[in-house]
Amino acid sequence: MIRVFGHKSPDTDSTAAPILWAWHLNGSGREARPALLGEPNTEALFVLDRWSLERPEVIEAATGDVVVVDTNNPAELPDLADADVIGIIDHHRLVGGIETAGPIDVTIRPLACTVTVMAEMMGDERVMSAPEGVRGAALSAILSDTLEFRSPTTTPRDRDLAERLAEGLGVSIPDYAAEMFAAKSDVSAFSEAELIRMDSKEVEVGSLRFRVSVLETTSPEQILGRKDALLDAMPKVAVEDGLNEVLLFVVDILREEAHLLLSSDLSRGVAEKSFGAKAEGDVVVLPGVMSRKKQIIPALKA
Repeated sequence: MIRVFGHKSPDTDSTAAPILWAWHLNGSGREARPALLGEPNTEALFVLDRWSLERPEVIEAATGDVVVVDTNNPAELPDLADADVIGIIDHHRLVGGIETAGPIDVTIRPLACTVTVMAEMMGDERVMSAPEGVRGAALSAILSDTLEFRSPTTTPRDRDLAERLAEGLGVSIPDYAAEMFAAKSDVSAFSEAELIRMDSKEVEVGSLRFRVSVLETTSPEQILGRKDALLDAMPKVAVEDGLNEVLLFVVDILREEAHLLLSSDLSRGVAEKSFGAKAEGDVVVLPGVMSRKKQIIPALKA
């Protein structure tokens, strides 16, 4: 049996993409099951409930045949020594570092969402023939990764697929996206450390290692109201995770801007060198910054 999973701290794409690809493999005569590397975030949980989908199994270790989706970064994956990686499907930059026993299929394309990459691989007709719940999950992943087409990562291909999925499902994209983002914005049940790690990636900038955390929300005041506690937790998380710094960006989906929390002189220097931001307090506003992949990580300077 093939297990299909994405990165740790699963978001909507890393939850929906394994569901879609496992469905496709099963329909192609190869037994497969979706899996998660941790509990899904609040938006992904909403999507699973909205489309009456069974929550994929949460696994801590990878064994047997696996397909890795929505990442190719070993830092976001469990130890793969006991696994046979037979494929990688992704839409992020190539990081490198995954070793395999033999040649494998690797597909990485410059699209906003892993689901869109999969649609190109399997064919649109195949996607449109999927059960309603699988199509609903696919639509959700695209709307999440594109922030309802607001993100600069959005391509015409992502938008076209989402619009056709929505039409087939009888879903209003603005209304449904608003429901999704409301679910994502409810972070009241999470501790500060959980929020920092919830949607984050480890990144090397020169000789330094950062955790770049992004919290996308339509209610930034809910998160910024906890600013002092978050600022206190950020250095502790960095030490616990063996990193030099945590960079926390609160992305306001509706205003299309990011608030970067500054917990140290190092993060203030990063804000100034990377974004030209005058860091006089403990928060700087970055107008137009929406995408970690396209606007934040490529800009980082220490």
